Amino acid sequence: MPARVIGEETRNEVPGSYALPIGPYDGTTVPAQQVEGALEQRAYRLEAPGVTTLALLDPLREQVRAAGYEILFECEARACGGFDFRFNTEILPEPDMHVDLGDFRFLSARKGDEAVSILVSRSAGAGHVQITRVTPAPLVAKPVETEVDLNEPVVPPVSEAPSAPSAIGLALDKVGAAVLDDLVFASGAATLSNGDYPSLAAVAAWLEANPDGTIALVGHTDASGTLAANVALSERRAEAVAEVLVQTYGIDPARVAAEGVGFLAPRATNQTEEGRQKNRRVEVIVTSTR
Repeated sequence: MPARVIGEETRNEVPGSYALPIGPYDGTTVPAQQVEGALEQRAYRLEAPGVTTLALLDPLREQVRAAGYEILFECEARACGGFDFRFNTEILPEPDMHVDLGDFRFLSARKGDEAVSILVSRSAGAGHVQITRVTPAPLVAKPVETEVDLNEPVVPPVSEAPSAPSAIGLALDKVGAAVLDDLVFASGAATLSNGDYPSLAAVAAWLEANPDGTIALVGHTDASGTLAANVALSERRAEAVAEVLVQTYGIDPARVAAEGVGFLAPRATNQTEEGRQKNRRVEVIVTSTR
């Protein structure tokens, strides 16, 4: 590491898979190679006030080259695709891994069956580094010997999309993101339907309790219409929600970003009205806790 480590988080999957980015966001997705094996993802917080992202990445890049890896792709925030690259790649959530959407760098490399990617960013007083490695491993997991009673009904797990105010605050603290499930948009409309929305009060309460925190509101649509129109519509929906937070709850607009991804990330089928309504949503993502 190019500086002293003051925090670390890890995620492991064996066997696991990883979409290794090999190009910038192209307007639809981030080009990637699917690699499989033992997945290890580590996020480090470094004591590096004033250190640039290039200074953070440079020694790590040299280590990758010295280890015999071939660098496939390297970019900085704007060239990567900014927001779209960040939210179309696999990154540990805030606060485990902080990414400043205007100041980050990324590198991906391969060596035979092994793959590695490095993402670096910074906050006011620290550097942030995520290293993702995939190494060869058996792709068949050992079966778990579990006795199953076929006469007992199987209850599916509850989707992790908290809508209760307390659940939203907890989700923002624990995983850095939550779906604002109680918001209602008519198909093709950017304005919120009339009604009270406890989820917005919960977001405002979280921002009040975390005065250094910033968020991004990400709008989503159903699949009715073209991609370009839906991206624009989803961004207007996010902006409408941001306006409520600013106008009704007095949130500083500098702490709230609004983005849209159209119908690229559905969470239900677009073949039914119920599914389309679930897809017309806004999610809140913590972008900084400093």
